[in-house]
Amino acid sequence: MNGEEKEIQIHTLSEESTSALLLTEQFSEPLEENLVIVQRSLAFGVAILILCSMFYIGFIVFGEDGFVTYRPSEVAIESQEIYFDLIDSSGTELNGNNVRVCIVDSGLMTEHNDLESFNLVLWKDFINGESKPYDDNGHGTSMAGILVADGWMKGIAPGVDLLVAKALAKNGSGSDTLVAEAIDWCVTNDADIISLSLGGAPDLIPFDLGMNGRGSDEATNDAVDQGVIVVAAAGNDGGVNDDGDVSNPCGERLVICVGGATQSGQHWLGSSIGDNDGNLIPLLFPRSDPNKKPELVAPGEKVPVINYEGSWSLVDGTSAATVYVTGAIALLLQQHPELTDAASSSNSEQVKEWLRQSVLPQDGQSGHDDNYGYGLLQIQALLDTANA
Repeated sequence: MNGEEKEIQIHTLSEESTSALLLTEQFSEPLEENLVIVQRSLAFGVAILILCSMFYIGFIVFGEDGFVTYRPSEVAIESQEIYFDLIDSSGTELNGNNVRVCIVDSGLMTEHNDLESFNLVLWKDFINGESKPYDDNGHGTSMAGILVADGWMKGIAPGVDLLVAKALAKNGSGSDTLVAEAIDWCVTNDADIISLSLGGAPDLIPFDLGMNGRGSDEATNDAVDQGVIVVAAAGNDGGVNDDGDVSNPCGERLVICVGGATQSGQHWLGSSIGDNDGNLIPLLFPRSDPNKKPELVAPGEKVPVINYEGSWSLVDGTSAATVYVTGAIALLLQQHPELTDAASSSNSEQVKEWLRQSVLPQDGQSGHDDNYGYGLLQIQALLDTANA
């Protein structure tokens, strides 16, 4: 009996094991099929996710005009912070509200994301007669951004009423007569400040020679006599290529002439040097304080700007320095609106004197320097000096 019972138990176990194996084989096939389906579903989902990510990146990175970046580089953002600290621009809540600033340049590309909230009140195209703003060179857009940008890049006076006159063609050139017409247009349309980054743009030809008629020098002097503040670029032919003086119309007595400075506050080597001692040929009488050229310096090297491709750049030049000073004076006029009332050159004389008193000279500097002017722009000091 014991032997039979053992045999029966062994047989029973064998039958149970066989059944288990059969059941395992029956369920393993559907399980493998389910795993394959899950793997395929996951692969399909990952592919969709990758495609959506590529579409999103493409939407951000590529614009209608080609490759653009969705934000400035860290170098550009850092440069902006360095220059804001250098010229002491962060302590004021003024934004240039109700001050009319006219920029004469190559135009304006209004579609940049950093220009969504600015106030363009008037536009005039002296080159092609187009009724809508555009910029086929890019320089004007970059300069306008220094003044009114309100995005990644921050303008010095984003609340101004902006007038833009396109007087430079696609290659950056423009006749002196046409620039004079643009300046007159600014005055006719009640500009409080005219910003002329002419002669201060790298690789641009500021004027065509051989033109007859009313010139920018005469137009700027007439503007000053009517109470308009005119700010202009000293030029970018400094160093071994310097022609001996600042560019036109920066050399006019009551035009505020701006040279360039580096991030460390030193004179930018490309900035034109002023000649203030006088010459017989060409006839130039000695200049006197506070009208020696340039009057001051402002950021002019590795300056962060918006560009007409819809992205951001770093540029060198006294053009950029000019707009920093334009913005500072816009804040000053917002603080002292009485300076916009008198149709007299006394407005420019007063502003120039406040600038001379408030700028920061170089270490050891006494009086005017032909490279550095009276000193480096200091916005808060300018406002405080005017209040005092």
